[in-house]
Amino acid sequence: MKDKTNKFYITTPIYYVNDKPHIGHAYTTIVADVLARFWRAQIGDKNVFFLTGTDEHGAKIAEAAQVAGMEPQAFTDKVSQKFKDVWSKMDISYDYFLRTTDKDHGKIVTEILKTLKAKGILYEDDYQGLYCVGCEKFITEGELVDGKCPDHNKVPQKVVEKNWFFKLSEFLPKIKKAIQSGELYIYPESRKNEVLGLIDKQHVPDFSISRSKKSVPWGIDLPWDENQKTYVWVDALSNYITALGYPKGKDFKKFWPADAQFMALDILKFHTLYWPAILMALDLPLPRLYIHGFFTIDGKKMSKTLGNVIDPNELADKYGAEVSKYLILSQFSFGQESDIKLEDFPIKYNADLVNGLGNLVSRVTNMIELYLDGQVGIKFKSLNLGHEELKQLRFREALLTIWQVIAKDNTLIDQSKPWELAKDKNKHDQLKKILGELSLDLYNIALALEPFMPQKSKEILDIITAKKIKKPASPLFPRL
Repeated sequence: MKDKTNKFYITTPIYYVNDKPHIGHAYTTIVADVLARFWRAQIGDKNVFFLTGTDEHGAKIAEAAQVAGMEPQAFTDKVSQKFKDVWSKMDISYDYFLRTTDKDHGKIVTEILKTLKAKGILYEDDYQGLYCVGCEKFITEGELVDGKCPDHNKVPQKVVEKNWFFKLSEFLPKIKKAIQSGELYIYPESRKNEVLGLIDKQHVPDFSISRSKKSVPWGIDLPWDENQKTYVWVDALSNYITALGYPKGKDFKKFWPADAQFMALDILKFHTLYWPAILMALDLPLPRLYIHGFFTIDGKKMSKTLGNVIDPNELADKYGAEVSKYLILSQFSFGQESDIKLEDFPIKYNADLVNGLGNLVSRVTNMIELYLDGQVGIKFKSLNLGHEELKQLRFREALLTIWQVIAKDNTLIDQSKPWELAKDKNKHDQLKKILGELSLDLYNIALALEPFMPQKSKEILDIITAKKIKKPASPLFPRL
């Protein structure tokens, strides 16, 4: 990732409100939060914009609302609030929470559609195909397994209707060129190659930008056809610019294009083909896209049937927001297919946080209080610990860098035995030097942890920069 100095715009996908938040939503949002906090520390709060929100239109939402015995708007209000509540509990520092039912969003989407039609990029045609309500997309016969959608295990609907379409085929050569030149940046490399393979080896058809009101009763009206609703993907994808007040808003002029758009693998095609095509049609610069893989939980696919869907609320209740973030991000590198091992969480908590960081803070501050009367006598300076890793979105690697220093310092204490040096007046300078080095490391560990654990970071900084350093009255991380 380029080292930006003027602004940084970060987005998560807007999450679909047919169900409550789960660990997949949490992971994407946590990495966005960590990156936002990191860049705020580098370039200032006003120069960073972190967007998240909820996707609230479409057939699946109308169906879920009907099952719940509610009107769609009341249903989306309820589920969207669940996302806001869990992000509050997880201490997610977003700048704006967008809902696709917001009036301002709807108005701008309507104008975007009018612009695309005026440019001759949309056309009306008959469509016959198989539509999976669960995926909110048309699928081919070749994608079916035993006649069913492989992701939702349901027989798709046979749809015959007149829709409006976007001329995606006209943009595919331009998108390919943009990917190859780096103008459209896709990370990791394997996903970039996957997208190029989609363009080269598969027939990617034009996509529908509308559905019949009979099929999709819940959505934004197509401005020139009262019998059609805007198809969910055009509505949803536009949120990244409507949230900034496209086309004339100050935030849009300042922050677009996005510096990091995070998403999971299941929405790769829509973000790497549909979204760039829409942006090109609007003559807008292209964003940088970061895609992480699918999760398994303790080696098994996350599923309601198996009962292994992790609720981030439960994690936050058990470990707290900051520890939860650490336990999730320290398990695997961003971009990889990954397995979340819940059974390892308490082991890792005790090993890394209680015996590692917490023990180091306790030992160092205790010795400074006892042997130096709380006065370490050094000037603290930032060593930018973990900065390069975070600039490259290597979240786990940034944490590993921090914990290498923690392990080194605990080993230094064991080997140098400051308690022995304290008994010999002639070794006072040596003792002061060692404790000074350790306190400087703690200062930089705290700074490096700020994007991940802002409250714990502040606690450590307050302790280590006090006029008189004292061992904290209670452990930084209580043992489970």
